[in-house]
Amino acid sequence: MITAVILAAGKSRRMGTPKMLLPFGSGTIIESVITGALASRADTVLVVLGAKRRQIRSVVERFNVDTTINRRYKRGMLSSVQTGFKNLPENTRAVLVMLGDQPSVSPRTIDRLIEVFDKSGKGIVLPVVHGRRGHPILIDKKYRAEVLRLDPEVGLRALIHGHPEDIGEVTVEDTSVLEDIDTREDYAEAIKKESP
Repeated sequence: MITAVILAAGKSRRMGTPKMLLPFGSGTIIESVITGALASRADTVLVVLGAKRRQIRSVVERFNVDTTINRRYKRGMLSSVQTGFKNLPENTRAVLVMLGDQPSVSPRTIDRLIEVFDKSGKGIVLPVVHGRRGHPILIDKKYRAEVLRLDPEVGLRALIHGHPEDIGEVTVEDTSVLEDIDTREDYAEAIKKESP
């Protein structure tokens, strides 16, 4: 089973307002991310909540997803990754780590990552656009214990740098794998790209 873990616990400090709840497409940013995950070949979706969790949960609960709370969200993104890894469904074989502020990543991109994971035998699979690596990242559950031990200062980069022989790079055209929404300018740019 592939579990998509969506990281939606951050404080949105640079945005100044809960960015997960900002309008995007036909709903909000977090709804767009969840919709993309549910439309993909991922088998189940787990949303990690933290800051503004009640507000975000009220939006998330209408979807067929599970939620978990990262009570240490102030420690940064890795704490949310680790919360997700601690709360995986038992028969998970790989984790698709998705950023809650990447609403434009297509289900087709996610499916390509899963396809390469299944066929290549690589334990870490990530998208590459124009030579740059992006998100989401697919991680074999065999790395669970190592992820839980990672240094918050370095984050998932330490896992990736530590296992170059086990990385599968998937070249995609989907530039949204490089674009997350941190500032008002990022949000305005994302809205512009989304508009027909």
